[in-house]
Amino acid sequence: MQCPELNLSYKPVTMINGQKVVVVLPAYNADKTLQITYEEIDRKIVDDIILVDDCSKDNTVAVAQHIGIHYIIRHENNKGYGGNQKSCYKKALELGADIVIMLHPDYQYTPQLLGAMASIIGNNVYPVVFGSRILGMGALKGGMPLYKYLFNRLLTVSQNILMRQKLSEYHTGYRAFHRRVLENIPFENCSDDFVFDNEIVAQIFYSGFEIGEVTCPTRYFKEASSINFRRSSIYGLGVLKVSFQYFLQRAGLGKYRIFKGINYNAFAGRRGPVDVNTLHEEHMRQQERV
Repeated sequence: MQCPELNLSYKPVTMINGQKVVVVLPAYNADKTLQITYEEIDRKIVDDIILVDDCSKDNTVAVAQHIGIHYIIRHENNKGYGGNQKSCYKKALELGADIVIMLHPDYQYTPQLLGAMASIIGNNVYPVVFGSRILGMGALKGGMPLYKYLFNRLLTVSQNILMRQKLSEYHTGYRAFHRRVLENIPFENCSDDFVFDNEIVAQIFYSGFEIGEVTCPTRYFKEASSINFRRSSIYGLGVLKVSFQYFLQRAGLGKYRIFKGINYNAFAGRRGPVDVNTLHEEHMRQQERV
């Protein structure tokens, strides 16, 4: 079933090297923080904003309409955090986005980094950029619970070893992608739950794309979305499962659904930026050989 959609049309202008920047807001019960998040989005940089409401029980959609968000999609049934992101990315690509940035509408991450993240991608430095809460100790300063911080560090160390990478964290919800990345990974194969975040990272690395990071201050407060200890534990086990799957798939010792349709790229594991168009052309050649 298609999601109902509201569209208040206007004429966007591309801002960064002629590339269209679209911000996606995966929302669930965000009516108290949506407006302040929206008001800090610099419209001199961002061409379009999409809000996907995952069947909220509050007035998120009404607030979105009131503040003038142009593209609003409401799920008639709750599809989960991963399912929400899938709707976000598909709609952004449909609108012709060159750079897609996911920003949580709970005001946990500052919208003031949108320009920096878009510029890194728009200037072909990295095809994917994460806003890291760990760089600069922003997580603890912002009030991240100590147990979550320790879980984050333990999981990140394990993931870096298994995936032969060196990210400061894998669990941020502040992410920017070049459209070529989203077009070349089967993110529809990922979970509809929270582990989607780590499955898509595994797909990105397996495809040969690299991820850059910027220091991101964060805020933890009552209205900011967060999962409880039980859900965090389930999420952690899922993260480790994905990392082992990546390790085994890369070693040729297993085949897993999230990597179906991806041919392991020779650039995978390489440190530093790789030209996104070069990778896209390589993906096209691989598909032709298949």
